[in-house]
Amino acid sequence: MQLREPNKADNVNLLLALGFPFFFLKASMLASPDSALKNALKPPTLLSSALCLPRPCAMVNRLHMPSSFRAPTLFRTRHSLIRLRSFHLSPSPVETAASPSLKSRSITDLNVLPANAAIPLRGSTLVTLAVIASIFFIMSISLAFLGAGIEDPTFRTTLDEVAAASPGVVLIGESVDVDVDEPSITVRWSILACGPEYVLPESAGVHGSEVCGLPSLPLRIFVDNSLEPAATYDPSTIPVNKKTGHRRNIQNLVQFDSDHVLDVHDARLYPFDTYFLTSTLRAVGFSNESIPIQKLAAVDVMSSFNIWITDMESFSKTNQEAIFPSRDMDMHVWRPGSARFFAVLLFAVGWLLTLISVGHVILARRVSGMKPLLKHLVSSGAIVFSIPQLRNSMPDAPGLDGVLIDEIGYFPQMIISSISTIILLLILAVREFDIIGLQAETQHNRSIQLPSTSPHSSTCRSYPKRTFIGSRYPSPNPPSWYSRPPRSPNPDSSLAEVAEWERDRMSRHLAGQFVFPPVSMHRPQTSSQATVRPFHRKTRTMTKIMEAGEAPPFHWANDS
Repeated sequence: MQLREPNKADNVNLLLALGFPFFFLKASMLASPDSALKNALKPPTLLSSALCLPRPCAMVNRLHMPSSFRAPTLFRTRHSLIRLRSFHLSPSPVETAASPSLKSRSITDLNVLPANAAIPLRGSTLVTLAVIASIFFIMSISLAFLGAGIEDPTFRTTLDEVAAASPGVVLIGESVDVDVDEPSITVRWSILACGPEYVLPESAGVHGSEVCGLPSLPLRIFVDNSLEPAATYDPSTIPVNKKTGHRRNIQNLVQFDSDHVLDVHDARLYPFDTYFLTSTLRAVGFSNESIPIQKLAAVDVMSSFNIWITDMESFSKTNQEAIFPSRDMDMHVWRPGSARFFAVLLFAVGWLLTLISVGHVILARRVSGMKPLLKHLVSSGAIVFSIPQLRNSMPDAPGLDGVLIDEIGYFPQMIISSISTIILLLILAVREFDIIGLQAETQHNRSIQLPSTSPHSSTCRSYPKRTFIGSRYPSPNPPSWYSRPPRSPNPDSSLAEVAEWERDRMSRHLAGQFVFPPVSMHRPQTSSQATVRPFHRKTRTMTKIMEAGEAPPFHWANDS
């Protein structure tokens, strides 16, 4: 026979036939079969040419071998690799050299970054960064208070214009108090004068204006043509600072309050309510001569309202055709944009919480169990208590007097959320009763026993299983009055006792309890096999009955 150079198909076929135990080619990547076999199965290294035998060409299909195989028993050794369940092909040397090994890589190269390329930080580091960021945020917000007092005085420009255009007496509204519940507006006025001929010496510099100060003339101020003056100003009562020589600006001597009735027909539109006020003021000297008031001004921003005043020159005429000059004002009051924004935002949050409480009812109807229901009940109850707090948190909110925001907000929100909580309580009660009934039914089913035909079974009473408190397993020491299972049959037992014993074993077997010896199920006998044959007790013993297959084998034991 002529020998030839073995090929890769012959080598693989021979290895498969002999069950070569070390045919395990392991690599980290699966290369092509041709290159792997070319580098791994070389004839000079694995097999000699004298051992190679020709194989049919059809055996080349064995290259598509399964991922696991077993070697013949003849070639199995103690330390063979027959239990290996995988087959790997070694990659080519070029690919192996191109891919760096894990050992050559550094530890830093093996560290895999998270999916979002974020740097992992420890918990203490994250808390420290959060605290630092919070401190910087609070400090940056607090800077808003630093620049509040460095701007120019509010009335400086107004006073300078009056001094330049028409010097005389000026009334400045230092404070405006709007009380919607009263309803009234209280304005605190300061009596000033602009122009050198009207300013009291050593009193200039009021509100940052060097040409305005306290009046040099005594005055009586009448508000809305009242009979009694609202204020009396006497320049001789103004004290002088002994060290500096300047006049002291004593508020009670140069200021007075005027109360006005407020028109509140738009108060129900909170927070979009607006108010309007008109008033007239007149100044008279101590000799009853009229002194014209050149300007009325007031602050434009208060804590809860924005104020805008327009003044105009007017006069009043008596029956004697006497004319008394006066000064009228129109005051417009409305809420600032920030107050409106927060009120509407709290109104929307209240409705969102109300809808969430309705969603709790829908979800509670769809879920089963008590624990999810309790979560919905707690959340809905918290919403009921949080809605009044949201209502009280509205800026300068009026009382619960039936304003529009309460009619479309607070009252419907409280009603809907309260009804939702009541429905959840009813669902909880229904499920509690269902669980109680189910537990009672289960306990009743456990206490029911099959009827017994034994002579002594009629005297036994059926009691439910007694368990320890906090335990779901029955008591290991039942009381003496507890009903006992039927006694195990003995050679002297009757067929009724054997049947009762088998019935008890079958009932416990069907209930899923452990029964030993196991219950054997027999096929039903035919009518010919089931014919009753008369027998005598002496000839039909239990042993013969069991041998004949008429009764299943049982365990001979003493009384349980």
